[in-house]
Amino acid sequence: MKSDSNHPKIFGIGLNKTGTTTLGDCGRILGYRATGCHRSLLVDVVRHNDFSGVEKVIASYDLFEDWPWPVIYRELDKRYPGSKFILTTRSSPEVWLRSLKKHALRTPPFKHCRKLAYGYSFPHGKEQAHIDQYLRHNAEVRDYFAGREGDFLEICWENGDGWEKLCPFLGKEIPDVPVPHSNRGANERVSRGVQALNTVLSRL
Repeated sequence: MKSDSNHPKIFGIGLNKTGTTTLGDCGRILGYRATGCHRSLLVDVVRHNDFSGVEKVIASYDLFEDWPWPVIYRELDKRYPGSKFILTTRSSPEVWLRSLKKHALRTPPFKHCRKLAYGYSFPHGKEQAHIDQYLRHNAEVRDYFAGREGDFLEICWENGDGWEKLCPFLGKEIPDVPVPHSNRGANERVSRGVQALNTVLSRL
């Protein structure tokens, strides 16, 4: 399959809560058509091995972040040769886990991807399993793309990575604006009832 645009497709393949929204917003500033989480596509590819929906979304956008892209990067690499892949990470696995746990308590309890993505509805009480999966995912991605610096970039916003690292990889000029630190506190607006229900469910 070939890209529908004049530049390669760009897939963010870091797990959620690793700065994926920031990556999408950076892409928009650079002029890419960017899209975020597609929960239904995760269901399609994980449960049914159905990529038809994935193909339609990829035809309409240039840059992709959040789900389902981290779990299908190998297939994407085969189907869309010449694409670029960006692994977003956090400053430590523990920082990522804390962020994931907070996020889990603030998202709608029955409209999330965690069961499909991680095997558990909540990370609470399953902390080591999530840490292991985070480390395993990052290690497998690095191993898969070893020696392919032109196709693969690892970036950590917390460690100071920014335009100076991202733009040369994408062949773009550095914009005269700061890197957006997106999604900070974005879930603070959820109701107390949702948080209370999540807290109960996370203890089951």
